[in-house]
Amino acid sequence: MKPSTLRLVMNLWPPFLFSGIHVDRIGVDWRSARVELRMRPWNRNYVGTHFGGSLFSMTDPFWMLLVKESLGRDYMVWDRAAEIEFLSPGRGTVHAEFAVDEDILRTMRQATAGGDKYLHWFATDIVDAAGEVVARLRKQIYVRRKKGR
Repeated sequence: MKPSTLRLVMNLWPPFLFSGIHVDRIGVDWRSARVELRMRPWNRNYVGTHFGGSLFSMTDPFWMLLVKESLGRDYMVWDRAAEIEFLSPGRGTVHAEFAVDEDILRTMRQATAGGDKYLHWFATDIVDAAGEVVARLRKQIYVRRKKGR
């Protein structure tokens, strides 16, 4: 699938569409993405700020997708763990950016060349329009080279 097709599908996917999550960009080389969460009446919490579940959901699949597509079909890539820290109230449109570095991919290929698993933590800041960090997410990705590849 092309990144532009996946972006379109994700923007029409009901859990993103109805949560106010919008995939703004997926790089043509699968190395980057930008996602927004727009404030809607149905994604606000009791005190009128972004619901924490929506903040987490907007970031959930992207590290795994970018790593999986960047490494190719010879690798199994899974989400293994995640944590999120809420730092300030999120209001208005917030966004998160993801960028997979070639050095990280090289390390993953080297670490899994013999069939071993490799675990890597990625960090992402969710930022509001003023540039203030609303939440900080950490995601652990599991990578293993498929047998016989």
